[in-house]
Amino acid sequence: FNTGHVGPMDEEDTAMSNETIEDVSESRADWEHLDEWVRGKVQDFIQEVLEEEVTEFFGRRRSERRSAVDGKSGYRNGYGKPRRLTLSSGTIKVRRPRVRNAEERFESRVLPLFTRRSKKVTELIPDLYLHGLAEGDFDLALRGLLGDDAPISASTVSRLKEKWHAELAEWRQRPLDDLEVVYLWVDGVYVKAGLEKDKAAILVVLAALSDGSKVIVTAVPGYRESTESWSEALRDLKRRGMDCPRLVVGDGHLGIWGALRNVYPQVAEQRCWNHKIVNVLGRIGKRDHVQAKLILCNIPYAETRKEAEQLKTRFLAWCSERGYQAAAETLERDWERMMTFYQFPREHWQHLRTTNPVESPFAALRLRTDAAKRYKRVDRATAVIWKMLMIAEKRFRRLKAPEMMREVYNGAQYVDGLRFHTDTEEAAA
Repeated sequence: FNTGHVGPMDEEDTAMSNETIEDVSESRADWEHLDEWVRGKVQDFIQEVLEEEVTEFFGRRRSERRSAVDGKSGYRNGYGKPRRLTLSSGTIKVRRPRVRNAEERFESRVLPLFTRRSKKVTELIPDLYLHGLAEGDFDLALRGLLGDDAPISASTVSRLKEKWHAELAEWRQRPLDDLEVVYLWVDGVYVKAGLEKDKAAILVVLAALSDGSKVIVTAVPGYRESTESWSEALRDLKRRGMDCPRLVVGDGHLGIWGALRNVYPQVAEQRCWNHKIVNVLGRIGKRDHVQAKLILCNIPYAETRKEAEQLKTRFLAWCSERGYQAAAETLERDWERMMTFYQFPREHWQHLRTTNPVESPFAALRLRTDAAKRYKRVDRATAVIWKMLMIAEKRFRRLKAPEMMREVYNGAQYVDGLRFHTDTEEAAA
């Protein structure tokens, strides 16, 4: 431990240290210019990495002689023109080193040819567009975030949408014979597209598989959700190998039910209780809605079908007392199809009573369709909606009790949500 006085050499070292500290202080960023400082550091770092790639490629540094044994042919030949590269931290400018007369082609892993944006930024653009940012707003919004030199504009989004068309066409041709489909939810999205006054319908089918996961199996345009349109969509699914599901859940007014009889006549049908309740309440005076809901909304949550029948009888009596015959008839219409979920596991009832699983992604989707006002063509609207559904699909949660999906897929029978064992199964057990 040296406690002696500082000698001449020590004073020199101290002076050098002070100069170093001053240099660091001068290069240190302040709050107002932090973004520019960070981008400058990133730019210098990437340029150094590009240089190191060339060194690794040749096996020797700049101006170093080539080894006669294993040195590669060729030489450095300056740099290409400055190229703008947009990263999540902003836009920088770099120059790719050029290589001449090499036996093999030099390809940078850091900066491939013609690349102008990082993967993260490329993924950000469709996300922002699909969540409501209009094409004309990209230039202003992203330049403020990524820098004035960011190579992003409305034309960038237009090129992306053309790419989505090609991806959608390929997606529609993929085989489905490897999917073990148990449940289907069906619904339509309406958007303003084309020259027609009526909104165009995009038919969407969501499938629950035997492992409990959920996937979108089709999204196609159809004329007002007609039986013909749904039949065509189902035939395409069948042509590509999709087996008959065990249950289909949908709105009572869809043409899907006639289509199912044409394509999958043996499938069980469940009408959406949310739509049914709304339709019934629409035939009851608003002053009586509170009383009506006390009975009506409890029906689909009854523990057994018998209890549900009792609640229905109570509601019909209430309607009779107040003269709401139309409401009573609306509830009784398609009653059998309203009760189908009791034939499936109790753990799955919350997924099967309504079309919520397929309607939930539509909430975010409408931000995009509302921002667009009107699409020039229906196929463009379909491509955008499909892309949004693909993004939403990554966040889909599995059904509750996924381990029971295999039993349902194999044809297990249930009564009031409980497994019913046939005599053959009991004998085998």
